[in-house]
Amino acid sequence: MEKTHGNGEMEIDLLEIFYALKKRALIIVAVLLAGAVLAGIYTRMMVTPVYRATSTMLVLTKETTLTSLADLQLGSQLTKDYSMLITSRTVLQEVIDELGVDMRYESLKEAVSINNPSDTRILELSVDNSDPQIAQELVNALANISSEYIGNQMEVVPPKVIEEAIVPEKPISPSMSRNVAMGALAGLVLAVGVVVLMTLMDDSIKSEDDIEKYLGLSTLASIPDRKDYISGKTDNRPKKRRKRRKRK
Repeated sequence: MEKTHGNGEMEIDLLEIFYALKKRALIIVAVLLAGAVLAGIYTRMMVTPVYRATSTMLVLTKETTLTSLADLQLGSQLTKDYSMLITSRTVLQEVIDELGVDMRYESLKEAVSINNPSDTRILELSVDNSDPQIAQELVNALANISSEYIGNQMEVVPPKVIEEAIVPEKPISPSMSRNVAMGALAGLVLAVGVVVLMTLMDDSIKSEDDIEKYLGLSTLASIPDRKDYISGKTDNRPKKRRKRRKRK
């Protein structure tokens, strides 16, 4: 509830808000559960799962020696150039033409991600797709075609595909647990917000204390409700005992 002062400022009664929330605790829990259930149903029925297939490549140099620090540093620098060439239009379009998939190279570029673990010459190529089989085929074709393309364009030893992708079994998105948690949180925030808003906007007078609290007036006397008085009088009415007549 709010208390209005003379200067127009309002003070929020946190204790009264707490009691309002406590009073409607079951409703809040029900809305929370409803949000979680709706989020789970939406995730299961409406969201298309996305699968990720990953292939691994090793960056080589002409003077490849695993014990050479300079060779390792050179290979790490080359991974940056290779990443740009792998996602070039020429490579992506050749992948699409080879597999015959109905996809533009811009869409394939958005689905491709390249990761270079720190201090390594390893390139991890990943492709995301709603079909796990297509994701595997795309990333394997991308690895082989880009390796040949890099070798021809840069006149270097082409990167070696050391591990081809397999068909992914589990999707990377959506996350059922995360969406359910977010749905429950949204339900909780909505329910608490509505209760707090209703409490703050409720300026009705319910007791003598509210008169002084909201109007700044002292209560001199109070008139009981007539119905309460009648019911109380009826309940407290003494019962007459019937006298038993003595038989002669």
